[in-house]
Amino acid sequence: MADAIKNKSQHQDLVHSSFWVFGISLFLIGLWGFPNIWYTQVDQSRERFWFSSKGEVTGYDFVDHPIGDAMERRLVADETFNGQFLDASDNAILAFIAKRHSESINEIGLFVHTPDRCWTEGGWKIQPIQPDYVEVEIQGDKIGFERRLFIAGSRFELVYFTGMVGGQTLPYRLDHNLSVAMKYQFEKERENTTGTSNRMVDSKLWGRVWDSFKSRRPLLGPKQFIRVSTTVQAGQLEKGDDRLKDFLRQWLARDDYVQEIEAWENAKASEDGDPHGK
Repeated sequence: MADAIKNKSQHQDLVHSSFWVFGISLFLIGLWGFPNIWYTQVDQSRERFWFSSKGEVTGYDFVDHPIGDAMERRLVADETFNGQFLDASDNAILAFIAKRHSESINEIGLFVHTPDRCWTEGGWKIQPIQPDYVEVEIQGDKIGFERRLFIAGSRFELVYFTGMVGGQTLPYRLDHNLSVAMKYQFEKERENTTGTSNRMVDSKLWGRVWDSFKSRRPLLGPKQFIRVSTTVQAGQLEKGDDRLKDFLRQWLARDDYVQEIEAWENAKASEDGDPHGK
C-alpha cells in the first residue's frame, strides 16, 4: 500500500514537472517568435525603395575612403560607401552609407552605432542645437534626419543621419542614444563613465522601443543607414544646413528595393552553390 502511494506521488510529481517544462517551452517559443509575428507592418501608402550614391555630384570632387575590415565586421554590413566630397571653396562633405540585406537576431543592430554614441565615445563632444531633427525633400519624399553639432578642439562638424528598414523610412526617430551621450559626456568629464548603465535606464531609449512596438514596423531585416557631415564655423550653422541639404538632393538616388533584395539573394545563393537561387 505504501509503495502504491509512493509511486502515485512520484507519478504526480513527474506530470507536474512535465507540465511546467512544457509551459516554459511554449513561452520561450512564443517569445522567440513574437517579433516575426508582431513587427510585420508595411506602410502601404508609400513605395519601398533604397537610396544609393550617385557617382558624381555637380560642383564636387570625390575621394573614396573605404572603411577598414574591422569596422565592416563591427557593422556587419553587406555594402558600404564612405568618402569625401570637396567643392571649389574647399568645403568638404563626408558621406557614408551602410546596407544590410538581411539580419539575424544575434547580430548587433545597424542603428546601434549612431554618431550620438560612436562619436562621443571617440572623443567628440555634442553641442546641443535646435532643431535636432529636420526633414529634407529628396526625390519627392520627405526624409527625416537627426541633426547634431559635434566639436573636437576647434573643429565644428554639423551631422545629419537617418535610417530605413525594409525599404521604408522609420516611423520613429534615431535619437535613442542622444540623452545617454549627453550624460556620458558629462560623466566622462567627471571621470565617471557609465555609458552602458545609462542606456539601460534611459527613458528616451525605452520610449523609442515603445514607438517601434506601437508602429509594428519590422525591427529586423534589410536596413540602411545614411550619414553626411560638413565642417562649419561657429555661428554659421545655416550655411552648413544649406550645404548638406543641397548635397543630399543631388547625391542620393532612389533604387528599386525589391529588385535589389532579389539580386542580392540570387547572388548569395550562387555563392552558396545554388545557381538558381533556390
